Amino acid sequence: MNQEYFVEAGESAIRIDRYLSERNQDISRSYLQKLLKDEKVLVDGKPVKSNYKVSAGDKIQLTIPDAVEPEIEAEEMDLDILYEDKDIILINKPKGMVVHPAAGHFSGTLVNALMAHCRDDLSGINGVMRPGIVHRIDMDTTGVLIVCKK
Repeated sequence: MNQEYFVEAGESAIRIDRYLSERNQDISRSYLQKLLKDEKVLVDGKPVKSNYKVSAGDKIQLTIPDAVEPEIEAEEMDLDILYEDKDIILINKPKGMVVHPAAGHFSGTLVNALMAHCRDDLSGINGVMRPGIVHRIDMDTTGVLIVCKK
């Protein structure tokens, strides 16, 4: 998806990542910084860094890549579901279960189980269609995770 912006008088001297995040409430500032690093943001046809300060008259082109499917396989597993509705699911994560697939743990994770349980109802993050679970629970910790659906 391509978007264009024209910086108006009075909007000068704002960092470009802040300028774009104020116009794209559904895109995180960190993702905009990644797009800047990947040269997906051009000012007057040239890539700029995230610390670039916009000036009146700048023509900004933002290219947001299409979302990509991850190579994560859905796996049917028993989940300790404490609550579920159309927006969220609360899971009691057991000790020994990894949350996200990673090196050494490509299957048997909570994400694999959620993909099977929720099918296409899980949210994505930053252009990647994958369950957006933000957590600080390691494999050996139990706890309740709240997972957002679409």
